[in-house]
Amino acid sequence: MADNVSRDQRKFTYRGYALNELKKMSLNELKEVLPARARRSLDRGLNKGEKKLLEKIENKDKDVYRTHRREMIILPQFVGKRIAIHNGEEFKTIKIEPEMIGHYLGEFAMTRKNVEHSGPGIGATRSSKYIPLK
Repeated sequence: MADNVSRDQRKFTYRGYALNELKKMSLNELKEVLPARARRSLDRGLNKGEKKLLEKIENKDKDVYRTHRREMIILPQFVGKRIAIHNGEEFKTIKIEPEMIGHYLGEFAMTRKNVEHSGPGIGATRSSKYIPLK
C-alpha cells in the first residue's frame, strides 16, 4: 500500500465486497462472508432482542441507540450509526466503523477497568518490604 494514499481515499472492502454491496445482501448471503463464529451464531438465528435492535436501527433515524445486546454481531446496516452498549455499569457510546463488521458489540465496551496499583508498601511482598515509604 502506498504511503501517499490517505485512509479516506482508499475504498473499504470486506473480504472482496464493497460496503454498499454488503448492505444489499440478505442475512443468508452475508452469513457466507462472515467468519466462522459469527456465521454459526447467525445459523442459529437472531433472538427476539437482536431482531428488535436490528429493526430499530433499520427503520429509525435516532442519534444514539441504547442496548444491552452485547452478543449482537455488527452488520453492515449498523455502519455510521452510534450505539450505546451497556457494560454492566454504564452505557459506552461507540460509532460503528466499516472495519467493525463481523465483530460483536460487546468487544467495544469493556466490562473491566484497568487496575492501577500504587507503590509497594506494607503487606505487599517480602522484597518490597525494605523500600522506604518516604
